[in-house]
Amino acid sequence: MNTPSLPRQFALDLSHIPKASLDNYLPSKDLALVSALQNLSESWQDLAHTQSSNPLNNRWIYWWGPEGSGRSHLLDAMTNAAENAKIQSFSLNPREPISWVRVEEKMGSLAQSDTPSVITVDDVDALDERLMGALFRILNGVQASKNIHIFMVGKAAPANLEIREDLRTRLGWGLVFQTQLLDDGEKIQALEQAAKARGLVLSPDVLPWLLNRFYRDMPNLMALIDALDAYSLETKRAVTLPLVRELLQSK
Repeated sequence: MNTPSLPRQFALDLSHIPKASLDNYLPSKDLALVSALQNLSESWQDLAHTQSSNPLNNRWIYWWGPEGSGRSHLLDAMTNAAENAKIQSFSLNPREPISWVRVEEKMGSLAQSDTPSVITVDDVDALDERLMGALFRILNGVQASKNIHIFMVGKAAPANLEIREDLRTRLGWGLVFQTQLLDDGEKIQALEQAAKARGLVLSPDVLPWLLNRFYRDMPNLMALIDALDAYSLETKRAVTLPLVRELLQSK
């Protein structure tokens, strides 16, 4: 079966896509991880009562899972939670090496601060030797601090990552969780939730049809929800199967 692709003219308008949050994440089997993240994000809302010293395993979390399991959504959710709480946050990934230099320069002041700060690291498994060294030094700074929180994600458990041994050991110093793929029923529930957040009404047969005919991974399915939202607004038509087929067949 040929998998349809989205027409190029429906590039996503990021301004109307809801920001990643813990509220718009379907936890499924990830309840322990989501609960831990929720407790932390709620603590940031009341900085007057933030303890001056937090245990390391409350501030240091690594989670891993396959593509489409929501690992990056949760990482973005914590960045957005920090922004909502008006505390400093820094997002690191292998594609933007200059960001690592800036964070390393700030580690001294962050470590001395009584105010929480947040560092997120995406795609730990894709770091090169230089960035592995940078993450090692950043983790040493987090360990020595009182209020720096660091959240890291990768595609495998620390023991199975092809990284420096000393870095592999440090990844396990905090809490470690695995994110799970959703089953079909959970995917439909997550897509319905995403559509509702956009004010998009789908006819009942749309989502089951998409799971049988379209990509089955959540990033592509979520992208399709956004494209359907845009196409529905442009054509001023409800999202029914004929509209979905029309969108997927347009060039």
